[in-house]
Amino acid sequence: MTKAKTLKKSLTLVLAFSMLFCMFSAFGNVKAGAVTDRVSMYLFDTYFSKYGGCSANVYVQTKDNASNQHVYLHHTSLGVEWTDTEATYFTTLPDGSKIWKATLSGIGLEYAIKYEADGATYWDNNNGNNYTSSQILGSAPIAANRTSYNYSISTIKATLQNFGFQKNVQVRYTEDNWATYKDVPLSYQYTNADGTEAWTADITLDSSKLDNFEYCIYYEVNGQTYWANNFGQNYDSSYRYYS
Repeated sequence: MTKAKTLKKSLTLVLAFSMLFCMFSAFGNVKAGAVTDRVSMYLFDTYFSKYGGCSANVYVQTKDNASNQHVYLHHTSLGVEWTDTEATYFTTLPDGSKIWKATLSGIGLEYAIKYEADGATYWDNNNGNNYTSSQILGSAPIAANRTSYNYSISTIKATLQNFGFQKNVQVRYTEDNWATYKDVPLSYQYTNADGTEAWTADITLDSSKLDNFEYCIYYEVNGQTYWANNFGQNYDSSYRYYS
């Protein structure tokens, strides 16, 4: 082999190594994380659905003390074009983690969560599968689901993580601004494809007192109690599903 060919081969190997190094450097700060990482989908709240499309509030949880935090929903409708929608800070949970909120609309929604903090980028992409509108819970232990109200009958629905076989799920509601309240047990209905469970209860309300009606849901399992209370604001008759 001539010296020219040897030099050319050496330069080719150096160039290939340099390209690989640049690629790994460019993606070195990108981490595909599950719901136990620094960022996770918390819950998906659909408030409108019709003809295969939907509009929903997506809540994201971050567990980070970084001062410069940005959360984005990287999403597509029908897989046509991916775009980013930035979430806004919503509230801080008792454990110190932060909740961010973004609204998505479209047909065949698919999304992942991108989190930027202190020069690094982290992802929750549902372990490489991305999220769809069928997945209600991420890291949240329980969520109330929007339902329609039919005069004096209110169907209460909840989706919860299956943390154990023996569990107690109840709705706590008031019709007099919490001067008094009642607890009514929810009943198990079915298990979703992702392993979460659907529970429901029907309660009879006084139609003249709907302005003073509020409720929350609690879930007792393994000595722990988890609440779905609209981030401390409780739910009322305006928490409806539209179609």
